[in-house]
Amino acid sequence: MVKANIRSAGVSDPGRVRRNNEDAFHVDADRGIFLVVDGIGGQAAGEKAAEIAVSRIRTRLERQTGTLEQRIREAIAMANNEILQAAQQNPEWRGMACVLTLAVLENGSAVVGHVGDSRLYHLRRGVIRKITHDHSPVGEREDAGEIGEAEAMHHPRRNEVFRDVGSEAHAPEDLNFIELERFPFEPDAALLICSDGLSDLVPSAEIRRALEQNAGDPEAGARALIAAANRAGGKDNVTVVVVEGEQFAAPEPLPPDPPSRGFAAIALAVLATLAAVASGLYFTRDLWRPKPEIIRPRTINAGTGTPFALIAQAMAEARPGDTVEVLAGEYREPVELKSGVTLNSHVAREAALRGGVHAQDVKDARLVGFHIVGGEAPAPSVLVVDSKIEIEQNDIAGAAVGVEARGSSRLKIVGNSIHDSLGEAVLLTGPIEAWILNNSFERNKNGLVARDGAKPALVGNVFKQNPIVLPPEIQMDTVRDHNFILDAKPAAPHGRKKE
Repeated sequence: MVKANIRSAGVSDPGRVRRNNEDAFHVDADRGIFLVVDGIGGQAAGEKAAEIAVSRIRTRLERQTGTLEQRIREAIAMANNEILQAAQQNPEWRGMACVLTLAVLENGSAVVGHVGDSRLYHLRRGVIRKITHDHSPVGEREDAGEIGEAEAMHHPRRNEVFRDVGSEAHAPEDLNFIELERFPFEPDAALLICSDGLSDLVPSAEIRRALEQNAGDPEAGARALIAAANRAGGKDNVTVVVVEGEQFAAPEPLPPDPPSRGFAAIALAVLATLAAVASGLYFTRDLWRPKPEIIRPRTINAGTGTPFALIAQAMAEARPGDTVEVLAGEYREPVELKSGVTLNSHVAREAALRGGVHAQDVKDARLVGFHIVGGEAPAPSVLVVDSKIEIEQNDIAGAAVGVEARGSSRLKIVGNSIHDSLGEAVLLTGPIEAWILNNSFERNKNGLVARDGAKPALVGNVFKQNPIVLPPEIQMDTVRDHNFILDAKPAAPHGRKKE
């Protein structure tokens, strides 16, 4: 094997909900071996499965006999059978297993061995590409293009897998067990291996930005991703391993669009057209019509030092498809959302909104990444009336009401932290459809109140010191099964899923 010049780092964190960490990783830059393991089984069992997998795979790969592909298959199969044997011999470990992703560098390429729903991404020249496939019902649909990344991340069956390491005996060449792939690893590329504690909460575009912004410092990139997962709720253990080629760097910014044609060029075009008509050429009516204008989505900056000091000025300029990026700072103006426009904090939660956010009769707008502070008036920090809105990755603190929705609204409330509200963290009144996913609700007078026909779907949220008031048709046992209610006793299990 020809040794590559690489930079690498691995970081693991238990997250914001779980006390123990069932993830594990192994980084051996000298041998080019990189591994992430996510244990299944709960408490000591999941940790033990991950420990066995790391030890067995490391031992086999360090013994360099056979082709690399053979060694990877044998290493994973040996780990699988040792985990199964340990579980059969120890009643307290019954049912333990793990999922894992392994990458080994060899002569300018990477060879990946993969089982389950951990992931490996390849980054190069501003593009991120998922190499592995999720061996899960939801992952298959995402890889087939039936659902998008956002829908897959928020799907209630996201934590189910149909392949694992350790639940049944396997040989190295068994079909439908180990996914194996070799692909080029270029000097200007990077690899990310992660557990689903990252990929379930942080979209791939944000992963790419974090690694590019920290290019040259893989440990800083890894810690930035851990922080992003915890900001998004930290509902699971999260582990990342970053591997950079020696030339990996953030891509150069694209050159600006060329300026439009000047008056002289336009005048010449008009004169040419008139001359053609005068000469008796036969043109059809369609050729006289102007070509369709291609309107590209724009990013419009707002804040000190930009052409738009106020958010309202930038929103007035924005049209559907545009993103208004708000620079770090404190903004006391009231903010009105606009149909088709994304309002985004340029750096997550470093733009603070104190004047409240309002949306009425607005469709397909997004509010992303702000620190939203309650004001003196007894008004909700975010008020949505008869609108279709996505509210993502915000920190909403000290509000009279965190998010209030009225009328026939449709909401996605995803990955927010709403805390210390004087009233409700989320108040839904009327025939509202709301997906409330992977949020953290802490120390609010009420965590969630839904009434008058509201239909919230709650998955992956953390409720701590928050009463929940739901319509009678929504069973609290169901809510407990799909969320983390830390003030209450957990419901009895209804079947085994990946923990």
